[in-house]
Amino acid sequence: MKAKEVAWEVLPPEDKQRRAALEPLFKWLAVIMDDFLRVPGTNFRFGLDPLIGLLPGLGDTASAIISALGLVYAARTGLPKVLLARMAANILINELVGVIPGVGDAFSFWFKSNRRNYELLRRYRATPTRARKSDWFFLALVLGLLFIIVCAGLIVSFAVLWAIGHALSSSGRSV
Repeated sequence: MKAKEVAWEVLPPEDKQRRAALEPLFKWLAVIMDDFLRVPGTNFRFGLDPLIGLLPGLGDTASAIISALGLVYAARTGLPKVLLARMAANILINELVGVIPGVGDAFSFWFKSNRRNYELLRRYRATPTRARKSDWFFLALVLGLLFIIVCAGLIVSFAVLWAIGHALSSSGRSV
């Protein structure tokens, strides 16, 4: 009779506590950022993400930073790179489309990247695996790309705000 192999992971108690705290954190992010408010008379819900995104320039970047903080915490608990990459992709898609005026705001009402990340985490918890060094390297690359995109969004936002301020100040002088 062959011995059956059992896959299991050994985590220190503090890692188990941090990993257990992931689901409530991502649920909180999903509720606050994507499902906090309901349109009266409908089942359509939205959160602070599309509302913050209405702020010209900085809104979408601020939402991406909030979501990325959850991703960093998830990485510290040892989630596999495939899951982290999918979560990062959701954040990146929301950020990239979100910077387009009008279209990006409507997209944020529909896409709900934090809700998607929470659902990914819930599905993962059924079959957890331990992270490897290559997972950390991959995560560093993904977070580096996210950082570059967020910085580019900030630069473009400040440039647009500066141009608007310059246009308003020069039109005020000519009157």
